[in-house]
Amino acid sequence: MTKDSDWEAYKVPPTRTPVSERTTSVPNPVNIFQTIFNYVVDAPVTFVREWIERQQAKNKHYYYHQKFRRVPDLSECLEGDYLCFFEAEAQWRRDRLVDQQIVEIMRERLGACKQREGPNHFQNCAKEVEQLAQVTKAYQDRYGDLGVHGNARTCLMKQKHRMMEERKAQADASQ
Repeated sequence: MTKDSDWEAYKVPPTRTPVSERTTSVPNPVNIFQTIFNYVVDAPVTFVREWIERQQAKNKHYYYHQKFRRVPDLSECLEGDYLCFFEAEAQWRRDRLVDQQIVEIMRERLGACKQREGPNHFQNCAKEVEQLAQVTKAYQDRYGDLGVHGNARTCLMKQKHRMMEERKAQADASQ
């Protein structure tokens, strides 16, 4: 600033905001209510919650990473063992979902590669194209033509018929 500046026009702000010090003999009812609420409601709830969190910390359970044990395949179930049939069906459905997700991930990888590489994606994304072709062929071989209502039994029959056709073709070729 220049030497002839008017200090009254540009006052320096106070360093501290003044606090009103109100002292009375009557206690504030808000403080009394907060203290009573703290001891009656908040403290017990906080104690119970912390105790539950300590118990849960001892044995962590991640619900989103549920692991199922592998069960026997439908072909390994005994005749009339309906519980085994049900478990094999549930296992087949989980396997189908996993295989669908694998195909979807490979599709996303190929799409990301095409987006990243631009016009050169034909030569630079050849590995992803080959992987997607292999994965979709494997998925089609296993689950293709089953439809929406496909189940483990029809999938097993489809695989059995395919194996019989391959053996027949192999036997015809060797003769």
